[in-house]
Amino acid sequence: MQGSSAIPKDLSSYTLKNLAIIAMFFDHIFAVFVPQDTLEGVVLRIAGRIAAPIMCYMIAEGYHYTSDLKKYTLRLFLFAVVSHFPYVWYFGLQWWQATSVIWGLALGLVALAAAKREDWSLPLRAAIVLACCLLAVPADWNYVAVLWILFFGLFRGQTEKQLLSFAVIGILFHIIPSIREIGWTQAYQLGIFLAVPLLLLYKGRQGKKSNLMKWGFYAFYPFHLVLLELVKMIASA
Repeated sequence: MQGSSAIPKDLSSYTLKNLAIIAMFFDHIFAVFVPQDTLEGVVLRIAGRIAAPIMCYMIAEGYHYTSDLKKYTLRLFLFAVVSHFPYVWYFGLQWWQATSVIWGLALGLVALAAAKREDWSLPLRAAIVLACCLLAVPADWNYVAVLWILFFGLFRGQTEKQLLSFAVIGILFHIIPSIREIGWTQAYQLGIFLAVPLLLLYKGRQGKKSNLMKWGFYAFYPFHLVLLELVKMIASA
C-alpha cells in the first residue's frame, strides 16, 4: 500500500513514444504480410493508427521543450533521408514515388516554428506553412501530419481545441479521402481516435531521458524497416 501512491496516474512522453513505436511496428507487419482487402486486414490495422497522431503530438511537444530548435530540425531531416530508401524498399515503391512519415514530421516542425514567429508577417508565415504542406504530399500521412503538428503546437494548453482540430483534420483530409478513393477496407483509419485517450493521459511529464534513448527513437524507424524487408525477402525466397 505504501508504494501505491508512487504509481503515476499519467503517461510520460517516453511511454507514449514507446506505444507509438510498438503500434507502428506491428502495423507495418500487417500492412505487408496480411491481405489488405480482407476483414482480417482491416481489423489488424486499427490499433496501428495511434502511431502517427502520437508522433505528431510529440513533435509539437518537442518544439516546446527543445533547447536547440535548429539541431532538432536537422535531426529530423537527417533521419528522413536515412529512412527514405528502407521505406520505399519495404513497401515496394519507386524511390521518387513516396517517402516516409519522418519527412512529414520534419516539415510539420518547420511549419510550427514558422507559425510561431510573431516577428514575421502573417503572409510569410502562411506561405511557409503552405509550402511545408505541399512538400509533404509524397510522405506517408502527407500534409495531414504537418497540420496536426501545427495545431497541436498552436493550441498547446488548450486541450479541447487541440482535439477538435485533430478530429476535423483527420476526418476531412484523411479518413473521408481514404474511404472515398479505396473503399471500405480503409475503415481502419478510424483507429486514429484511439490515440485521444492516450493523449489525454499525457500531462507534460517527460519520463526517462538519455542521448541513447533520444537517438534510439529515431534510429528505430529505418532499422525496423530494414529488418522487416529482410524477413520479407527470406519468406519469399
